[in-house]
Amino acid sequence: MEEKPFHAWSWSVEQCLKEYCVKLDKGLSSFEVVNRREKYGWNELEKEKRKPLWQLVLEQFDDVLVKILLVAAFISFVLAYLHGHESGEGGFEAYVEPFVIVMILVLNAIVGVWQETNAEKALEALKEMQSESAKVLRDGYYVPDLPARELVPGDIVELRVGDKVPADMRVAALKTSTLRLEQSSLTGEAMPVLKSTNPVLMDDCELQAKECMVFAGTTVVNGSCLCIVVSTGMRTEIGKIQTQIHQASLENDDTPLKKKLDEFGGRLTTAIGIVCLLVWVINYKNFITWELVDGWPTDFRFSFEKCTYYFKVAVALAVAAIPEGLPAVITTCLALGTRKMAQKNAIMRKLPSVETLGCTTVICSDKTGTLTTNQMSVTEFFTLGGKTTASRIFRVEGTTYDPKDGGILDWDCYNWDANLQAMAEICAVCNDAGIFCSGRLFRATGLPTEAALKVLVEKMGVPDTKARNRIRGTQLASDYLIDHDTVKLGCCEWWAKRSKRIATLEFDRIRKSMSIIVREPTGHNRLLVKGAVESLLERSSHVQLADGSIVPMDELCRQLLLLRQLEMSSKGQRCLGLAYKDDLGEFSDYYEESHPSHKKLLDPANYSSIESNLIFVGVVGLRDPPRDEVHKAIEDCKEAGIEVIVITGDNKFTAEAICREVRLFSDSQDLRGRSFTGKEFMALSSTEQIGILSRRGGMVFSRAEPKHKQDIVRMLKEMGEVVAMTGDGVNDAPALKLADIGIAMGITGTEVAKEASDMILADDNFSTIVSAVAEGRSIYNNMKAFIRYMISSNVGEVISIFLTAALGIPECLIPVQLLWVNLVTDGPPATALGFNPSDVDIMRKPPRKSNDALINSWVLIRYLVIGSYVGIATVGIFILWYTQSAFMGIDLVMDGHTLVSLSQLRTWGECPTWSNFTAAPFKVAGSRVITFSNPCEYFSVGKVKAMTLSLSVLVAIEMFNSLNALSEDNSLVRMPPWRNIWLLVAMSFSFGLHFLILYVPFLANVFGIVPLSLNEWLLVILFSFPVVLIDEVIKFFGRCRRRTCKDKKE
Repeated sequence: MEEKPFHAWSWSVEQCLKEYCVKLDKGLSSFEVVNRREKYGWNELEKEKRKPLWQLVLEQFDDVLVKILLVAAFISFVLAYLHGHESGEGGFEAYVEPFVIVMILVLNAIVGVWQETNAEKALEALKEMQSESAKVLRDGYYVPDLPARELVPGDIVELRVGDKVPADMRVAALKTSTLRLEQSSLTGEAMPVLKSTNPVLMDDCELQAKECMVFAGTTVVNGSCLCIVVSTGMRTEIGKIQTQIHQASLENDDTPLKKKLDEFGGRLTTAIGIVCLLVWVINYKNFITWELVDGWPTDFRFSFEKCTYYFKVAVALAVAAIPEGLPAVITTCLALGTRKMAQKNAIMRKLPSVETLGCTTVICSDKTGTLTTNQMSVTEFFTLGGKTTASRIFRVEGTTYDPKDGGILDWDCYNWDANLQAMAEICAVCNDAGIFCSGRLFRATGLPTEAALKVLVEKMGVPDTKARNRIRGTQLASDYLIDHDTVKLGCCEWWAKRSKRIATLEFDRIRKSMSIIVREPTGHNRLLVKGAVESLLERSSHVQLADGSIVPMDELCRQLLLLRQLEMSSKGQRCLGLAYKDDLGEFSDYYEESHPSHKKLLDPANYSSIESNLIFVGVVGLRDPPRDEVHKAIEDCKEAGIEVIVITGDNKFTAEAICREVRLFSDSQDLRGRSFTGKEFMALSSTEQIGILSRRGGMVFSRAEPKHKQDIVRMLKEMGEVVAMTGDGVNDAPALKLADIGIAMGITGTEVAKEASDMILADDNFSTIVSAVAEGRSIYNNMKAFIRYMISSNVGEVISIFLTAALGIPECLIPVQLLWVNLVTDGPPATALGFNPSDVDIMRKPPRKSNDALINSWVLIRYLVIGSYVGIATVGIFILWYTQSAFMGIDLVMDGHTLVSLSQLRTWGECPTWSNFTAAPFKVAGSRVITFSNPCEYFSVGKVKAMTLSLSVLVAIEMFNSLNALSEDNSLVRMPPWRNIWLLVAMSFSFGLHFLILYVPFLANVFGIVPLSLNEWLLVILFSFPVVLIDEVIKFFGRCRRRTCKDKKE
């Protein structure tokens, strides 16, 4: 029977202690710990069973094209073995073809296994987030460093500042007046969260609302407490995220390109089957003969040798039809694409993701740390002027913790009046934060709001001119120090030395403020206070004006201050009020703990009375500001037809304000139907959810939990969208894993998010995504160019073999030659097509649909025409050499070979029955003479020259055809070859490789070819170059056709 869940957050501390049978001052007994460990297991995340190596290897062969090649390799091996057994020849040359095919498949499998084993590290990174030890109460005694994996539900754990929380726990008692935890990586909240012991009276509430709970993997930034462990291991929130990451990895779909290539593979299999069947039907008389007696066939004779020959033709067809070099070229192109993206700060972790980026239709973006800097900064502050009805507003630039990032606008226009001095003093001294530099990033220690106040003080400077000049000199000198990690806050230090801190009244939830008592240079004590504006206004009786005069606060003045605060809050700012008090009564001469009034400071209940009759100084507006570049990036997304959806764990009001600021929504836009909390959206019916997600023009989801993010991404994918999800926290990891493209932040991102992602932004810059999408589109266009180029070449090869079989002439290309062309000769030009320059308007077009055909009907017609010419030219030059003495003035019989008629060539299998047929020996380049022991060998051994001409025409045509692939529609006049210099280099390299196998004797023997003379090369060029002219004509008709279609639409 399944145990009923206990919602610890909704029960009082006493009820929780009773539920777990534990006392707060004793902890669990050792005996009880053993029993609970048997029930709940160890406090650690489960290790997923990895696939065994043999299974990973087998999975790499689960592909249509690979299976066809395996069958081709097997048949090729059997035929080579049988031929060697019969003829007594069993050298390496006989097995070149199956060996090369198997080598391709082995290399493909190695790459695939390597990618698989590197893909699942997100779960390991999650384990690193777990605490290693904890201070635990057992048997009435504290165990200071108990390994965290030994914790069980019911354990009493003490947490202090800096501790990483080891399990999900219920706060049982505060040892300080306040407790704050940094849980942004888990929930997406920009600010550290205040915790208490009070129950949350809801069984079903989001993580952010569970204010009496602390979660595994989060960190204590302020205070200390005692907690009761309620969930361990996989039952913790971080454990649930691991489960979600694992489930998301199981749901990962193939990339759009992989789907298209699989679809192409299926169609290719059907095409190969049909062509093989046709070849057999056309040539069945060559291996099955019979006599007709009274109209009925009798005396059937079966020729095993001829049947074997047509098996070889079938193998050649399979080899010709499959572009074996395609996987290698795609990998190379994607790898080159990743290098280009890395130069633009987009690091691709998975190669296929480069192509997927190009068809992204929706970007689901986190807010904190993605659209915003995840660094609190002061954006404006105000103080009163010369009278209570006049306020002065100062705007502050800069979005990071770097004191040199921006400044205060028109600051030089103002003198240091009394109000500004009081404000600077409070911000600098009533503050426990610090700033340090980690690499390129400035980070805060302590509370982010306090760190932002210190940065403001550095931008304000100090009122003392001499001190200001000295601080400026020190800051300039610090730029040249070796230790760049330390950030010297000279202005804050000046204020801290001037106003010596002697006591602290910590923040609490009731009065919503904190304060300190300082000793002023005059020798008098002063109370400096900062906190919630409404709370401070209630306890303030006076205000300070710019000239330093103190006047009573009337209702008009109070309303003015509240109005200013409301204006700032509406912009998504967090407002802090600043005040002070000089008349401290019994604390006027307080100096140390031995003072009689010190007892009052030990009881937080007295703090409100101490912080009464305050003098109000001003208000500071802080926020986690949007990145400067986000506005333009979102405009670019809109222009490119990409929808932007913001999904954040932060509150609704802040999320909407930031979305308006980055222009996802206009200032006046009604957000009903466009802004939801995670719970609100999930409460809707699936039809309503799909209707909302189908709306164009941006959307924002706030208070979203990891499960909500995953569900939204899953719904978008089911609607046919290609989803890119950005994020930096642990809470983003499951959705990053599930999305078509998971994009993590490189600087502020957690290791969990990075490992779950497909792409990492090295500069955390949202606009880098847009650049990466543009690059992805360009890469896809180039890949489309070389895929079509390679496929058109293969169509030509299939047609040439089909024509050979249909005409009954000797095979003009053998499988090993086709392999060489497909793998080596075609490879460099296809790769070079990946360097084609991108279109200028690439980001002004809508994203292509993921189901757009790679080869549509027009492209198919175009490449059938080109392929037909390749086949006709390849077979044509073979027939020409055997049957014609000259062609266009080129002498073809200079080598002395024997001419035959076309009918003889088509019936060459009947050669032994011909009377008086002789074949003269002929010369090839290099003074070698081809001789025959039997005249009929002229059609097998003697075809070596004709076969070389066919292979050379095929190579030359494919080189010229690569020029056609420079642009899908534009003529070579508009897109000349030198626009892609790498293609010309690749063509030269491929021709060089072809010359290598022609003119190196050993290689020429392996490939069954001979060197060609200059005259023969001229013939090859004459047969090859027309492919350019034919494609130019097709492109012209294509442009006319598209113009006609466009005119009809208009």
